[in-house]
Amino acid sequence: MQLTFLGAAQTVTGSRFLLEMGNRKVLVDCGLFQGIRELRRRNWAAFPVPPAEIDAVVLTHAHIDHSGYLPLLVKNGFTGKVYCSAATRDLCAILLPDSGYLQEEEAKLANRYGYSKHKPAEPLYTREDAEKCLPQFRPLEFGKRYRVGNDFGISLIPAGHILGASFVEIRCNGKTVLFSGDLGRPNDPIMRSPSRIQHADYLVLESTYGDRLHETRDPLDHLAEIIKSTAAKGGTLIIPAFAVGRAQHMLYLLYQLKKAARIPSLPVFLDSPMAKNATDIFCRYSQLHRLDAALSQKVCEVATYVNSREESKAIDALESAKIIISASGMLEGGRVLHHVRAFAPDPKNTIAFTGYQAAGTRGAEIIAGKKSIQIFGEAIPVNAHVEVLSNMSAHADYSEILQWLSHFKNPPHRVFITHGEPSASESLRQKIEEKLRWHAVVPTYGQVEKL
Repeated sequence: MQLTFLGAAQTVTGSRFLLEMGNRKVLVDCGLFQGIRELRRRNWAAFPVPPAEIDAVVLTHAHIDHSGYLPLLVKNGFTGKVYCSAATRDLCAILLPDSGYLQEEEAKLANRYGYSKHKPAEPLYTREDAEKCLPQFRPLEFGKRYRVGNDFGISLIPAGHILGASFVEIRCNGKTVLFSGDLGRPNDPIMRSPSRIQHADYLVLESTYGDRLHETRDPLDHLAEIIKSTAAKGGTLIIPAFAVGRAQHMLYLLYQLKKAARIPSLPVFLDSPMAKNATDIFCRYSQLHRLDAALSQKVCEVATYVNSREESKAIDALESAKIIISASGMLEGGRVLHHVRAFAPDPKNTIAFTGYQAAGTRGAEIIAGKKSIQIFGEAIPVNAHVEVLSNMSAHADYSEILQWLSHFKNPPHRVFITHGEPSASESLRQKIEEKLRWHAVVPTYGQVEKL
């Protein structure tokens, strides 16, 4: 076997791993690069392997940095099947068309305001392109072994993190390669703990938080303080949230705070059609998380769902204190940009980040203290109070990763540290070698490994 790292190598986004077994090629994850311009340019470059030569794609989960390149792969010649869990399939059915739509809208705005160097600006792919790739999805059940042809087998194992997230286990010629995707946390309030794994010959392991520990502060207490402080000033709380996972987590926290009467009775708006649809799927798959069907429904009823553009504009015009949850979580697109443009200049308002902010994103710039950000070609002052709910991450920190690794009965031959900034990946590599005495490496983009 041969493994090539086509993404998520010394960076968090663009997860793509090509596993070759004889004349068979399987791509594990097919994500978009996000963040700095140098990374985003890779989305526009020719795929390193002709898509028509790839036999199958296997997705760990639905987040765009793991699935968002699929429409382009199909557009450029991939005709094979896309294997994933049923929940991942259903989430991709809303995430991918939305991604195409947002890219079309971004291109329209760039052409209208003239802030793109390309004349005219074009979307990477369209909503129609995304919809065309969906018939190639084939859902697999967790815990079952599937033989693909006569060459290799696939198993999906629950990974926590978000709805439908999987460890991908591929077997060929008596060897096992395990891809962690994004490793969930053992004590997540909503998602179940990641499954314990006892064996893999080779492990491809994420390291998003490989150099840090999550805060022990209860996010419920922190969020209550933020809401009360913002409401006392008559301000608006903007919560950029990933439409899948984090938006539902926020609704759960708000449900708890409202039920306990710990916060003022402010209106809550979920302004993301994609997040609304993802929340419906969340309720439908209650067997995959800790909340039963009845509680899931109550959580979903906490917010007023905003559907049209007109409704979205109308909530910006409301002068009273309120809470707006909107995507995208890193401020790289979506309706949240319009809300940030409206509320960031006023110090009575608050922007609360709830997840990882990749280098080069607007979210990372704001957290770093930048006092002005570019939105639709316009410099928007950031005078609003900025908060980071750092204990809400759906990614395991380094202690939780080491705890998960401790269940292996024997060390893998090699551990490949991926899906992290260089410092995080190197820090986790050192910890694994020092504490477990395992052989771990941090691959570079394009690196090829013989297994």
